[in-house]
Amino acid sequence: MLDTNRLQLRPYQATDADAFFRVLDQSRARLQHSFPDRLRAVPTLADAPTQLAAFARDWRTGRFYVFGIWHRANQAYLGDICLMPQRGGQAEIGYYLALEAEGHGYAREALGAIVQFGFEQVQAERLLIRCFADNKRAQQVAQAHGFQLLAQEEPTRPWFHFSFWDNTPPQAPAILHFIRPKSQIKLI
Repeated sequence: MLDTNRLQLRPYQATDADAFFRVLDQSRARLQHSFPDRLRAVPTLADAPTQLAAFARDWRTGRFYVFGIWHRANQAYLGDICLMPQRGGQAEIGYYLALEAEGHGYAREALGAIVQFGFEQVQAERLLIRCFADNKRAQQVAQAHGFQLLAQEEPTRPWFHFSFWDNTPPQAPAILHFIRPKSQIKLI
């Protein structure tokens, strides 16, 4: 469990299934490109407990650390932030918030706690955040915690696209890679 001034970040419990599903379900259109695997894994409320149990298994093995984000004052569920260890001492961070939780500084606050967790508990040597080039808020959150733009991943063309009216494949937005090395300790 990680506590900040306003937030509590903790592993999910079985009793969190309703809140977890509600935010996912209300945010499907917004999250379809960023968290497609999560959305596919939880198409209905009945699937939420299975996903939360998978998160618990991942915690035990150290494969993936998923935290629910809760407001400390009223225990409202605000979203999700995760850290996935990768090869070479790198770990990737991903997060999303409920629409009504955006714009209050919660992402910045939660990211600060996860950066510290990643370096101190997981012993990552560098952290990665990927976000779409058109998501200026996510870029600002990453940069506020000392992440630097490393690369831009160009969108891939779908292998199959068919339309009678338009033969131009849909263009996915570019993905930016922001990196923060451990040697650059900056706590906010």
